[in-house]
Amino acid sequence: MAAIAGLGLTEVGKVYGRTSFELAAEAVALAAGDAGLTLADVDGLLINPAFSQPALDLTLARRLGLRDLRVLSSLTAYGASAGVMVAQAAQAVDAGAADVVACVFADTPRSGTSSGAEAYQAFSLQARGVRSAETAAGLTSTTHRYALAADRYMSTYGVTHDELGAVAVSQRRWAEMNPVAAMRTPLSLEEYHASRWVVEPLHLLDCCLVSNGGAAVIVTSAERARDLRQPPVHVRGWGQAHPAPPLRAGGSFGLTTGAKASGRAALAMAGLGLDDVQLREIYDCYTYTVLVTLEDYGFCGPGEAGALAASGALGPGGALPTNTGGGQLSSFYLWGMTPLHEAVVQVRGQAGERQVGAHDTAMVSGNGGILEHHSTLVLTSETAA
Repeated sequence: MAAIAGLGLTEVGKVYGRTSFELAAEAVALAAGDAGLTLADVDGLLINPAFSQPALDLTLARRLGLRDLRVLSSLTAYGASAGVMVAQAAQAVDAGAADVVACVFADTPRSGTSSGAEAYQAFSLQARGVRSAETAAGLTSTTHRYALAADRYMSTYGVTHDELGAVAVSQRRWAEMNPVAAMRTPLSLEEYHASRWVVEPLHLLDCCLVSNGGAAVIVTSAERARDLRQPPVHVRGWGQAHPAPPLRAGGSFGLTTGAKASGRAALAMAGLGLDDVQLREIYDCYTYTVLVTLEDYGFCGPGEAGALAASGALGPGGALPTNTGGGQLSSFYLWGMTPLHEAVVQVRGQAGERQVGAHDTAMVSGNGGILEHHSTLVLTSETAA
């Protein structure tokens, strides 16, 4: 069995004057040091490039001074990439293809002269060919398409804005206790409703942050991890699903995601059930994705997650602690590394004031594209393993 033995996070948020390569190199070095290893111990490197230019590529290995790597690859499944990287690293370690694999993501979409919204406008989705009708209809960005998905979900199941807002409020409560979170000011439901529309039905506070920064993890064997500096976090199970739901009448777009298949696969590999999961670190590019992912994982029925959020179950002291660092809505946005980072911190028992009491088993989701890609990890402590 493989384990995550090291965790590295650079300064995140409004971090200017540094390239993605510099941030990635720092994150890998921090992760190796966190594990009690040196860069010379690393014989595998998996890189997740994002949108900012120059984007990360295989030259990162040379910039890090890594020699004679046994595994080196660049991959992307967008927001699902972190889970895919960890799964591939675990497979490499389990197969003996590498001993110590670093998985890294870094991005610098923000600049000191533009807003977060403007930063991602350059990466708007302009459909081509037959799908150009979507662009003509005004679906020119990621948020337009997620708004369409959220609207269908809400109208189908009767989910309310109060219930979307409950996700934002509960995650802000977690973020208040997270020293690295960007948004630590208490948030009320009234303030959520007062935030401006971005694309109806999504308010500003339904949408994730835009952050610069880098994050990395070190994956090695469970045996080796036990002798290193940090409590090992075992990679017990993983799964992927890439449904690419079409925007057409009669389809499932907006109502279900790849979380259903990938979650089922990850739990089956781990030999665990939903009742064993104590922490849920869910990819939250929007409040809506938290709800639909919880439903697809099976924590409640279709259309029921909104009421669950409104009950307080997802927040501090709730029965189903979810996105315990504040998530991408209130902490920082580094694609799938955001939920993965918090899961590792929690399973280690190192989350300080926000530490959840029962924290031996975490489920981590990644969501990429417009509900097109999904990854799931099941992580456990030494005790659970």
